[in-house]
Amino acid sequence: MKISVIIPCLNEEKNIRKVLQACRPGAHEIIVVDGGSQDQTVARASGLADLILSSPPGRGRQQALGARHATGDVLLFLHADTLPPAGFDQEISRMLQDPAVAFGAFSLGTDCSGPAMDLICFGANLRTRLFDMPYGDQAIFVRKEAYWRAGGFADIPLMEEVDLVKKLLRIGGFKLSRARVRSSARRWRQDGHLRRTLGNYSLMLRYQFGAKPEDLHRHYKDNR
Repeated sequence: MKISVIIPCLNEEKNIRKVLQACRPGAHEIIVVDGGSQDQTVARASGLADLILSSPPGRGRQQALGARHATGDVLLFLHADTLPPAGFDQEISRMLQDPAVAFGAFSLGTDCSGPAMDLICFGANLRTRLFDMPYGDQAIFVRKEAYWRAGGFADIPLMEEVDLVKKLLRIGGFKLSRARVRSSARRWRQDGHLRRTLGNYSLMLRYQFGAKPEDLHRHYKDNR
């Protein structure tokens, strides 16, 4: 399978090179979509990414732009502060051997060990197994044909990956890999483990009960 790795980024100069280096061995192509970085993100991605695109900020629209330029038959949406597991390309090929499976994701791991983060990762992975609902930091991968059949990313400021997952579940199956990504725990360190976790679940519940992504985004920004 030819895997197009699509990385939306904004001011990720500290992370982008190591993420790109981790992707290179298994990627058919790497597409970086920059949302207007004011640091050295784009310069540090040059020479490692196959294509660097510019976009207005917003993870959903950045990933949608990357998907439109992708030439692979599988799209891997990877956050710019998340490292894929070693051999991710082989694992994706294995997970998508069943033609009924439209998409998948990796289990969540972070760059911070300890009881609090271990519990957070356990809860995230349990949620994903029980409800087939991965979040974006789990590196969602999807057959390109299924992505377009589902309608792709909506142009919304928050919950763009949840919206895509819900649409994909209507047209095909989902698989969660036991292999773990290594995502940055910086936001949990900044906000506090409990506050960040409760905030995430609060946003999700409000969205599931009908809150508009635009309203959630305003609330999210006001409480940063």
